[in-house]
Amino acid sequence: MAVSAVSDTYKQTIRDLSDRIVEAQRPIRILDAIKWDSSVEQAFFDSGCSELPLVDAAYYGNKPPGFDPAAKRKELHDIERDITRSLGQYNPVGLIMTRMCREYRMVVRMIEARGTADFSSLSQELYGSATDVFHAGEPTLADLGVMMSSSLTNIDKSLYIEEEPKTIEGAQAVEYLEGRLAETFASTGAAVRVMLSDGIVADAAAGSDYIKIRKEARFNARDLKLLEIHEGWVHLGTTINGRNQPVCTFLSKGPPSSTITQEGLALFMEIITFTSHPARLRRITNRIQAVHQAEQGATFIDVFRFFRDQGFGERESFTNTSRVYRGSTPTGGPFTKDLSYSKGFILVYNYICLAVRQGKLGRIPMLFCGKTTLEDVKVLSQLVEEGIVEPPKFLPPQFSDINALTAWMCYSNFLNVLNLKQIETDYAGIL
Repeated sequence: MAVSAVSDTYKQTIRDLSDRIVEAQRPIRILDAIKWDSSVEQAFFDSGCSELPLVDAAYYGNKPPGFDPAAKRKELHDIERDITRSLGQYNPVGLIMTRMCREYRMVVRMIEARGTADFSSLSQELYGSATDVFHAGEPTLADLGVMMSSSLTNIDKSLYIEEEPKTIEGAQAVEYLEGRLAETFASTGAAVRVMLSDGIVADAAAGSDYIKIRKEARFNARDLKLLEIHEGWVHLGTTINGRNQPVCTFLSKGPPSSTITQEGLALFMEIITFTSHPARLRRITNRIQAVHQAEQGATFIDVFRFFRDQGFGERESFTNTSRVYRGSTPTGGPFTKDLSYSKGFILVYNYICLAVRQGKLGRIPMLFCGKTTLEDVKVLSQLVEEGIVEPPKFLPPQFSDINALTAWMCYSNFLNVLNLKQIETDYAGIL
């Protein structure tokens, strides 16, 4: 379909339906609905780290989600019905939007199921499980965690990796990131805020036009560069590009399926900019192992001890473990969102490798057009040609000129077929 063949009425129909999705999801805040308050942590340490946190369905029942679940499910169902009625059953944009409605309904069900066995089951449907495979007969995410842990343990023993002290306080981090991101996004006209917060589990988290920094967190220069790229370039960058969409405004908001692509893209950017480091990868790998342990029946205390055995302090071990069990109970299944980083990285890496191999380089920057998923990039690329989707307004340097990325991926395509075990044998004499 040529651009001129797309009527303004058709675009307006998509825009109206898209805006309804954006508005409907507004009060759905998964992490706010499942987080534990500070009293849970205090009680755990008051018990000498020997008693399970007192978190059950009644605990979550005292923390309303901020919306009426039944009414929200009906609202999303009505939008899905109207999408099909207005655009047809097989319209490409309509299929993306109806899938989003179904995902958000599942999110509502998951929030309703806090503190029950269904919570973890729904989480696995949305974010995946540690026992998922990428292809039939290939290693699982849990296997990846074990393999990565083995390599990182060897690196930990090296005398050439020095840990940088964390001497930068939260207020200094805010000042640095505000300056860097103001410069990064100047061409988009977007105003980005960085602020201190004492209500988040992670050291930092990105919102629609802001990054929150945990007030008690301490950083080093490498940490701040990583936050600039991960939270700034990717999470804020894709949000800004989504908010600049004149028709498909749904690209400014991401359901769980886009979280996998988002976190994978963010980790990919960390690695290709040489910003990530072994300690960072070790933390991500430990999360895979922790989720897998919880899926296999481990309790909160079991996983807490696992993190402590990995060398984390008691407070950080609690924080890491609460990420796994938030929304669930200390003896229930896990919240599996932390699998998104590694799962998404593998999927994004493979996608870019194949795009280079097939000469479809124009598809790669479309990963930044908004909060999208890999499966939607082909459709979104076609919608750019129709004038329904705008190309990304902001792109990091590695994606705005992908010559170097393409060269790297060309070699990666070859390196991926080499037998590393045989190479290890061949190199034994010189390594």
